[in-house]
Amino acid sequence: MRTRLSICRKKARFASEAEALEVVFAADYPLRPYRCDRCDKFHLTSRTKGKRMPKPLVSTAPA
Repeated sequence: MRTRLSICRKKARFASEAEALEVVFAADYPLRPYRCDRCDKFHLTSRTKGKRMPKPLVSTAPA
């Protein structure tokens, strides 16, 4: 499905997926980054139905 230009203009843009994932992991609700087919940057969406969610980074340092 193609992103509407009006939606692309309203959303925050992230230069890389890593930059977008920082916001995803800090959010209080589920978000997912995706590459926009209009601006070629990354946006965030809360639509997760049928999509794989990235696993949060877990520290493996001994306690």
